[in-house]
Amino acid sequence: MESKNNNNQTNEIQVELAEDMAQGTYANLAIIAHSSSEFIIDFIRVVPGVPKAKVKSRVILTPDNAKRLLYALQDNIAKFEQQGGNTSGLDGFIPPIGGIKGEA
Repeated sequence: MESKNNNNQTNEIQVELAEDMAQGTYANLAIIAHSSSEFIIDFIRVVPGVPKAKVKSRVILTPDNAKRLLYALQDNIAKFEQQGGNTSGLDGFIPPIGGIKGEA
């Protein structure tokens, strides 16, 4: 059976990463909202003892790209865990926002 796609070229995108962007931005909270046509992810840095938190970055995605992000994160987390990585210290447990409150 002959392929309908006779184009043997791969779809490659060259990505440029500026030096200031390569440093990254730390965030320890993400807030996600959506409309009928887009998903909005606000990445926030919360500092203990400071009542106000700033949005450090906002990413706006189409629903299709939000799904691609979800699948990519699931795949990368699975690979991370297969290599012995554990994000929480407790298998399968994800701490609630704000952390775990201890009692003395």
